[in-house]
Amino acid sequence: MSTSISKFNSIIFFSLIIMSSCSSVDKNSPHPELNPDSPIMLQGDWVPDNPQDIDFNNLPRIPSEHVIVSDVRAVEGVNQHNYLVFHEDKYWLMWSEGPGVEDRVGQRVAYATSTDGLTWSEKKFMTPYPPNSSPDSEYYNTRTDKGNRYISRGFWQREGELLALVSLDEADGFFGESLELRAFKLDPDKETWEDIGLVYDNTINNFPPKLLPNGEWMMTRRSYDRHVFILTGGIKAFDQWESHSVVRVDESELLPEEPYWWVLPDGNLLALFRDNAKSGYLFRAFSTDLGRSWSRPVRTDFPDASSKFNGLQLSNGQYILISNPNPEKRDPLALSISEDGIIFNKMGYLFGGRRIDYPHVIEQDGFLLIAFSGGKQSVEVLKINIKELGKLTMPTAF
Repeated sequence: MSTSISKFNSIIFFSLIIMSSCSSVDKNSPHPELNPDSPIMLQGDWVPDNPQDIDFNNLPRIPSEHVIVSDVRAVEGVNQHNYLVFHEDKYWLMWSEGPGVEDRVGQRVAYATSTDGLTWSEKKFMTPYPPNSSPDSEYYNTRTDKGNRYISRGFWQREGELLALVSLDEADGFFGESLELRAFKLDPDKETWEDIGLVYDNTINNFPPKLLPNGEWMMTRRSYDRHVFILTGGIKAFDQWESHSVVRVDESELLPEEPYWWVLPDGNLLALFRDNAKSGYLFRAFSTDLGRSWSRPVRTDFPDASSKFNGLQLSNGQYILISNPNPEKRDPLALSISEDGIIFNKMGYLFGGRRIDYPHVIEQDGFLLIAFSGGKQSVEVLKINIKELGKLTMPTAF
């Protein structure tokens, strides 16, 4: 990837685009520069005055094919933190697998592969057992700082190689003080994974790095004490980054979890945050300088179950968000559509009738693949023809 475009020129270029479009922006509409504090994120005749009153179970259905890749309910294990990628003509899927409820001593990272997204290989493990945390350890399947856990953190396709990011820390409480983000590299000939080292200390990301308009990589970072940062860099080496503060939990009205971001059509950035203070809504912030600084996160009118979400910009320019919008529970899983990456005007039902969470979505060859967890004990995949999204029609009201 060429990096000849300087950061300064990129920022100036995108600033000119913003200035040229300012006159056409409605004063009430959200805008990265003119109105970053607007709460508007969901609009349409079908949206009730209180968006939390949407009849989520009767949203229009989006057809899909469904498959269960891994299921550990019979052994009372955990399957969650699902991530997909398409690499070297096949799909790769990774997830956290371990004993007990979640993130206990002995948890490691599993993966499977598929050529069509529906028929999957037997699972294998890309990580060993964490240090001093194998099944013969007295601390296995407990929450204690005397044992460790790996947590799946996503695939990163960098310079033609496939890296798998995982966090490692002591399995006591939310995150341990030893928290670190590590990279495992695929040997494509042997299909084995090698731990190539530390990506960034005191870090758990939410999703793997994506490219910025200036050619840099960017990903979110949370520290063990749960403050939110942005990491930019990753060009010279997989472990070279600059960290920029976004939200401090002791200075914010929300308890920010699992942030996600994308690039808007004008080159500015938008970030969304799950609120673990359980406001029942997503929070949103903007950056006009390629992630170096961010506006104050504002509570939007987009309902949320305080659950992990994911999204992307499709090849046709539309943006989609995969989330649990029902504030009462993580059921159903829904797909929402936006034309500009800021305001969503359609929402469709994907899957439900039970607890569904931890989604990750990719687009490939005219289809969406969405991986999710069933009650934190199964890894499941939906395959959707993107043409079905064009058929989504909202009712006049709920």
